[in-house]
Amino acid sequence: MKRILTLGLGLAMTATVAAQDKVIALTAPDMARPATLMQALSSRHSDRTFAPGALKPADLSDLLWAANGINRPAEGKRTAPSAMNRQEVDIYVATAEGAYRYDAAGQRLVLVTDRDLRPAVAAGQDFAATAPVCLILVADLSKLGDASSERTRLMGAADVGIVSQNVSLFCAAAGLSTVPRATMDTAALCEALGLSEAQLPVLNHPVGYPAEP
Repeated sequence: MKRILTLGLGLAMTATVAAQDKVIALTAPDMARPATLMQALSSRHSDRTFAPGALKPADLSDLLWAANGINRPAEGKRTAPSAMNRQEVDIYVATAEGAYRYDAAGQRLVLVTDRDLRPAVAAGQDFAATAPVCLILVADLSKLGDASSERTRLMGAADVGIVSQNVSLFCAAAGLSTVPRATMDTAALCEALGLSEAQLPVLNHPVGYPAEP
């Protein structure tokens, strides 16, 4: 059965509803985007203001693929390296209509909750809740070893930082506004997303188009 779901992105996308799962297929990444790495590095900056308009589906799809998508399908390897290739970083996408987990293998979004978690991401810094999309970067420490180990936590945080930089560089190249943040209501997000004790939200990125000057 198919129906149209809106991601809070202002555009409708076809979703497949199977059993209790709601899945939104993302477009294939556009490898022909014109900006160079040097241009992205030159223009990378943090921006805390966002236009009210929604992200285009292609921009969201490319953003997630650039952040931590699969770039070598035969090997299942990612755009972001990870310690021992454990691929422990998951991306959750918070919108007005709900929060989704990015499934890199399927290049799709899987609904986790229909709650708007952007206020929990903002945690009192209201500008973050105005972004149409907030990316929540979560390290599953159980994939790295002893989740209580300080070294394991450092490895997870380092891998999240690499994904965060991918987000920042893509946004700079694509003309999107973002800022990496550590502030968030971690307890509320863990509860709403059904995370285990070993799954640690480390950073988040509100993302949108730049506000008009």
